[in-house]
Amino acid sequence: MSKSLLILTGHSKGLGRAILDHFLNKEGFDVLAISRTKLEIEASNLTQISLDLSELEVLQKELDSVFPIDNYEEFILINNAGWIGEVKPIGSLHPAELRTQVNLNLLAPMFLTNSFIKTYKFNEARKQVINISSGAAKRAVSGWGGYCSTKAALAMFTMVAAKENKSDKFHFYSLAPGIVDTEMQAEIRNSNESDFPDIEKFKGFKENGDLSSPEEVAAKIDFLISNPSKFEDVIQDVRNF
Repeated sequence: MSKSLLILTGHSKGLGRAILDHFLNKEGFDVLAISRTKLEIEASNLTQISLDLSELEVLQKELDSVFPIDNYEEFILINNAGWIGEVKPIGSLHPAELRTQVNLNLLAPMFLTNSFIKTYKFNEARKQVINISSGAAKRAVSGWGGYCSTKAALAMFTMVAAKENKSDKFHFYSLAPGIVDTEMQAEIRNSNESDFPDIEKFKGFKENGDLSSPEEVAAKIDFLISNPSKFEDVIQDVRNF
């Protein structure tokens, strides 16, 4: 039986946890999951690495152990870990918080994508990189200066990687998951209106049942992974399929 290896970041909660559960229960998948927190899960097809991805010097030292050279038919990297950061207008942001946000949302997935390509570029297996993005990568949102900027930069990095590695066995995606019912949404709803003018709109998403469940989005990500020939563009949004 052919086997695939999924390398997933930010698996301990939210969308990452839903992706983890989905693929642990899918036949033919091993999962290597990276997060600050290890979960109390017993699964023969799961390996967990405890790592704070915002600590770039530590991540750099661990990169070789993240991408094993094993006999898989397919290697998939999902850079899911991310942080909304301080929801405040530019001019009120703390430099240390900005640095952590840029490290986690942008530089860590850049490091991991770069190392993934270096490790598997000439491997005959199928390869996919999915960098979890946001509609905020294309739309300026007051109070989200750091989040919009890091997601936009990661989308461009993903497009460049795709341009440099054109192959029917290599696919790159910057994937917006839509508005998902996770702790990040709860953080956003707890913002101050003076810092985040759109707060009532986001409260309405929750009250009106407009949020997607993490499990729903995980299933759509599986559909993308299983059907790369249907998705030729790098920029994708789960709400469109």
